[in-house]
Amino acid sequence: MLVLALDTATPTLVAGVARWADGRADVLAEHALPSGTRHAELLTGAVTGVLAEAGLRVADLGAVVTGLGPGPFTGLRVGVVTAAAIGDARGLPVVGVCSLDAVGAGARAVVTDARRKEVYWAVYGGDGGRLDGPGVARPEELTVPRPVVGDPRFADRLGVDVTPADVTTAGLLRAAGPQLADPSSAGPLVPLYLRRPDAVPPASYKPVTSA
Repeated sequence: MLVLALDTATPTLVAGVARWADGRADVLAEHALPSGTRHAELLTGAVTGVLAEAGLRVADLGAVVTGLGPGPFTGLRVGVVTAAAIGDARGLPVVGVCSLDAVGAGARAVVTDARRKEVYWAVYGGDGGRLDGPGVARPEELTVPRPVVGDPRFADRLGVDVTPADVTTAGLLRAAGPQLADPSSAGPLVPLYLRRPDAVPPASYKPVTSA
C-alpha cells in the first residue's frame, strides 16, 4: 500500500511517500523543510514534490498518515486539515498518530520544542511502545530516562545529552502500523494541543457607542 505521511507539529515540516507492506516502510520520497510558522505556505508544494519525486499521483495512494502533535495550534492544524481533506476527496483512510511517536525508535525519551521555554515530552520502552506522556513541562522540572532524542538545544536545561532527531516518514508509518493493518480501527483526528492556543478571544468587550 502506498501511503502519504504528513507532519506539521514541529518547526520542521515533513511530507513523505512510502510503500507499506508486512509492517515495514519503504520510503520512496521525503521532504523535511525548516518551516517555522510557514507550514500553510509550504505543505502543498511539499506534497506535490514528494509525489512527483516518487513518480506517483494522489490517485495511487491507499492511505494518509498525519501527526497529531503535540504542537502549536496554528501549525498543527495545517497538517491535520490537509490530511483530512485529501482523505475525504479520494475516499482514503486517514490515520492520526502522536508526532512524538515518530521521533527515534526503541527505548528512549523524546523532547521537542514547545515554545514558552518548555518542551513536549514522552517516554518509550524497548518495543517502542509509549510508557508515559505526551506532556509539556519546563526542562528543569523534567526527569526522563536516557537515551534522550529530539531537540538538542534543551540538553543543558535537562542535564542530559540529547541526540538530534526529528519526525520522519518511516516513524509516522511505524507509529500508524496497527491502524494501517486495520484502517477501521483508526480513531478520529483529534489534535494534541496540550494547552490553550496563544491567541484567545478577549475576556470582555468594550462597548461601542455612536457619536
